[in-house]
Amino acid sequence: MANTREPILKPVPILSLRPTQMTVGMREVKEKRKRWREHKSDKKRAELLGKHMIPVVLGPDGRHYVVDHHHLTRALHDEGVKDILVSVIGDLTMVQRDAFWGVMDNKRWAYPYDANGERRHFRDLPKSVAGLKDDPFRSLAGELRRAGGFAKDTTPFSEFLWADFLRRKISRKRVEDNFAKAMEEGLAFARSKDAVYLPGWCGPASDD
Repeated sequence: MANTREPILKPVPILSLRPTQMTVGMREVKEKRKRWREHKSDKKRAELLGKHMIPVVLGPDGRHYVVDHHHLTRALHDEGVKDILVSVIGDLTMVQRDAFWGVMDNKRWAYPYDANGERRHFRDLPKSVAGLKDDPFRSLAGELRRAGGFAKDTTPFSEFLWADFLRRKISRKRVEDNFAKAMEEGLAFARSKDAVYLPGWCGPASDD
C-alpha cells in the first residue's frame, strides 16, 4: 500500500485546490506575498515552494482539499503562481460524497466558520483560494502569537480559536482602524485568566 504521506511531485494548479476554511487574515497574506517577492531568483523561489508543500486530503471527487497553509496558498495565487506541490496527508477517495464533510469535520480537517465567527454549511466554503474572505481577527491572532501573546500549538485551527476570543473582546472597527492599539489590547486580554482555556495560553500562572 502506498504511503499517503508521500508528496505528489507533479505540480497541482493552485486554483484547483479546495479550501477547507472560509477566511484568512489578509494582513498575513500580504506579509507572505512580501516575503515571496524578496526571493528574487527562480532557484530561491523553487526552494521555498519545495520546503512548503501544501498538505491536502484527497476527496471522493478526486479533488485536493487543503488542510493547512491557506495563507501561503492564497499569497502565492495573488503573486501569480499557477502551480504548487502538494503533500497528501489523507486519502478519503473511498468515502461516499454525502459523508465526506462529516468525516473531514470529525478529523478536524475543516473549519466552516465565516468572518463573524459563525458556523456555516459546508456548501458555503469557497470553491478556490481566490474566494477566501478576510477575517481581521485572524490577522490579529497571528500577529499576537508572533509577539509572544500565546505559544504556537498543535491544536487544529488554534489561531482561529484565538481570533474568536479576540472578536468578543475588541471591536472590528478598532482592529481595522488602529491595528497597533488592537494589538496592545489583545496582548492584555491574551494574558488574562479569561484566555486560560485557549491553546498555547502563557498568561500569568497566579494572581500574585
